[in-house]
Amino acid sequence: MTKIIGVRFRKTNRVYDFSPGAHLPRKGMPVIVETQRGVEAGDCVTDIHEVEDEKIIPPLRSVLRIADKRDLDIMRRNAEREKEAAPIFLRLVAEHKLVMKLVDTEYTFDGAKLIFYFTADGRVDFRELVKNLASVFHIRIELRQIGVRDEARMLGGLGVCGKALCCCIFLDQFNPVSIKMAKEQGLSLNPAKISGSCGRLMCCLKYEQEHYEELQRSMPGPEAIVETPQGRGTVTEVQLLRGELKVRLDSAPEVPPKVYRKGEVKLIRNPLPRADEREPEDADMLAP
Repeated sequence: MTKIIGVRFRKTNRVYDFSPGAHLPRKGMPVIVETQRGVEAGDCVTDIHEVEDEKIIPPLRSVLRIADKRDLDIMRRNAEREKEAAPIFLRLVAEHKLVMKLVDTEYTFDGAKLIFYFTADGRVDFRELVKNLASVFHIRIELRQIGVRDEARMLGGLGVCGKALCCCIFLDQFNPVSIKMAKEQGLSLNPAKISGSCGRLMCCLKYEQEHYEELQRSMPGPEAIVETPQGRGTVTEVQLLRGELKVRLDSAPEVPPKVYRKGEVKLIRNPLPRADEREPEDADMLAP
């Protein structure tokens, strides 16, 4: 067993494992750790706990120290410098006539690198811009193009549910979401109703999809041929959560479909899937 803590950094909700070393950080404490890109400040989001050795992803780096007053002052100063850097970046972007939307700026903890996060419709040639920025700030400059879902996570906001965006609170990675999920859950296919603040399909469509797929396996689908107590018929509509089906009887096609519980019907034949029912799984391909 190995003792670890979970550390989260400001630009992501992903929690990284670190060894507490000789320190005793508690949940909620800011800590200074060494990462692949250098010394960084993060928040301890778990207390010290033990995990099995095989669950550790090497290398397991150690906490350098619990952030003290000097470290907190550095973090505050970096935040002020980030605000000052944003208008300079925007001015130089305008001078170079580049189409870029600045999302956020970030100084590394040691102040050795300044990162600009931006969005753009396509690829942007910003080589000359980087040279100008380096001559102004006299440190390493990194321009990082991000997607609209990362932009929403950085900027934050409220979803249609009235709560803070999931990507800002707990989602540590973006899972693929497809329009097929909305169809199977019986939701309106109006893009305005199934799209999040980022303009992509809402991440929460993924949450209950496994349950819907399980229900689908246990119930006949639309256009399936079933046997009912009143005779054979064709399923016209399925209510998965209610466990109900509407069936148009072959013996009375002019009569409105009757409602049956799934236990009252017997499946004879499911319809073959059509080629146009195959949906792409990449959420970024499904922007309205």
